[in-house]
Amino acid sequence: MVTVNSESEFLSEAVFDHFLARHTELPNWLVKQKEKSWADYLTLPAPNRKMENWRFANVKGLGVEGFRLASKITQESSQSLVKASNRIQSTAGKLVFGNDDLLEEQLLSEELRAKGVIFEPLETAFAKHSEILEEFFMAQESELGSEKFTALHTALNRNGTLLFVPENVEVELPFVSYHWASGEETAVFPHTLVIAKDNSKVTFVDVYGSEEKEAAQLACGVSTLYAGPGANVEYHYVQNWNEASISFNRLTTVAQRDANIRAYGLNIGSKHARNEGHTIIDGAGSNAEIFSLTITDNDQEIDQRTLQSHNAPNSRSNLLFKNALQDKSKTIFSGLIKVAKEAQQTDAYQTNRNLLLDPSAEANSLPGLEILANDVKCSHGATTGQIDQEQLFYLLARGISKPTAQKLLVFGFFEEILEQISNKELADYHRELVQQKFGDA
Repeated sequence: MVTVNSESEFLSEAVFDHFLARHTELPNWLVKQKEKSWADYLTLPAPNRKMENWRFANVKGLGVEGFRLASKITQESSQSLVKASNRIQSTAGKLVFGNDDLLEEQLLSEELRAKGVIFEPLETAFAKHSEILEEFFMAQESELGSEKFTALHTALNRNGTLLFVPENVEVELPFVSYHWASGEETAVFPHTLVIAKDNSKVTFVDVYGSEEKEAAQLACGVSTLYAGPGANVEYHYVQNWNEASISFNRLTTVAQRDANIRAYGLNIGSKHARNEGHTIIDGAGSNAEIFSLTITDNDQEIDQRTLQSHNAPNSRSNLLFKNALQDKSKTIFSGLIKVAKEAQQTDAYQTNRNLLLDPSAEANSLPGLEILANDVKCSHGATTGQIDQEQLFYLLARGISKPTAQKLLVFGFFEEILEQISNKELADYHRELVQQKFGDA
């Protein structure tokens, strides 16, 4: 739990001014960026159903005015959250954040430090590695509808993760950051920046969660992956905020020549989650694969918007999002493949598959193509259906209860993605979370 701060106010201009006054250590370029972002946040319109990028979304209750900047958590909670941040045992480095404060840091090995790998909390990296961050931090514009919330993140973010992997360095074990929110009306602004230089190889995992099950919280995060020429980057995103929370997350991946990016998302938390993913193919011969698993219950709403931008020839992208919906929950998938005129011989796919476990559940799909090149192979598709009754009957006839039978069929539905995760510990971790989510339904 948090330590109560009597001076804490709801998010406002006074809060922003006080935020800057308390963080005089920030470099000048970042202060200017924050001031501009706060001005943008104040002037940008709030989401409404008339906006195409918010089509089908329930925009009521998405205001952030009722949340406060996160306060420092108690020592007891800190120890508890650090203890809970051990689900992935074999790591090259680990950071644990609670209310945007660093709670624990697993230092890099001497070998990785000698190779020039940087793995640090942003709070210290802004001073130590300002030249890197000035080039890469929040360098891409938002294009999928959450510009207002991205501006709020830029203005009020103060911590997160910087991972920098130099040229020709390969790291086999994953790096992991845990982000925890604690306290009623708490707002957190987690940030991840992964920079993989030429011919490097790295895996990074972000895990998001809440200390309490029913405390209303706001999570407004941004993650960015840069894969230099010939680099291999694998990213995992586990969204497990509590079901009283509102969360926004923007993931931008940039692939240069001959780069390979594989990104996996798992959504099981939040009352309302808005996830935006922009995959930018800037180099010929590059390949990006984007996967997402979502399982919802109660009245959860998971809103997913994606854009695959092909700006270079002879490149490939493949997106597969699978959703399993229980109760009166709702999912939205809106995806676009955009191929520039010069991006000849693009090979791009986009698929959304929805499994309805309750007749009250609602799944919306809006895949699309915008192609200016004339020598491409692109397709999109979406399917929505219920559990196969013959498969369900087969399991019931063998004495398996209906809830267990449904669970097994959902596992089979998800396995197409889970079996592609090469790291067994990460794959098993995803399976365990899916099983826990289904078991809590």
